[in-house]
Amino acid sequence: MKTILRFTTVLALLCTAAVSFAQAPQNVRIRATITAIDGDVLSLNSREGTAMKVRMTEKTTVATARGLKLVDLPKNAFIGITAVKGPDGVLVARGLHMIPKTANEGHTQSDFEPGASMTNAYLEANVQTSSGGDLTVVYKDGMQRVRVPIGTPVVAFDPADRSALAPGVYVIVAAQVGPDNTITALRIQAEKAGVKPPQ
Repeated sequence: MKTILRFTTVLALLCTAAVSFAQAPQNVRIRATITAIDGDVLSLNSREGTAMKVRMTEKTTVATARGLKLVDLPKNAFIGITAVKGPDGVLVARGLHMIPKTANEGHTQSDFEPGASMTNAYLEANVQTSSGGDLTVVYKDGMQRVRVPIGTPVVAFDPADRSALAPGVYVIVAAQVGPDNTITALRIQAEKAGVKPPQ
């Protein structure tokens, strides 16, 4: 009888955990162009060609991209680098952006494209070359060498408000998908004056 009771209790706990997991919001990153705005709802056309609607709340933050020059990045700048490995194994940057020092350091996978990575690290060396730049970046327990071809986007983000959002503007949206599949924007990084978020 005790064995049956224990089994029933464990089964109930597992079912409760499964329901809680199923209801947990899922974090997603959406790369898209705004097609319409209706109050708090953004209509988007994703990079993959999918139409979707994203709800904004009073907690949704907006920032706009501002272009920087690679040569102007100072030593110890905290940057995020989206990159892929070149034929020799050295990372080749697809885009760089300034990030807040509250972001986690490290080298992880990125969903930017197959095989891409994201490195959040401090700039140790910034050597300019005829083909762009050769960076050394360091983070807790690691370092990376990164080649930056000429023309690679380098940006910072400035705080903005919803007036920066309009049809035709390219955005990257950090969002959560709820149990009812409602997508809620947490953070929106928007194109400005032709400068697009690069990650």
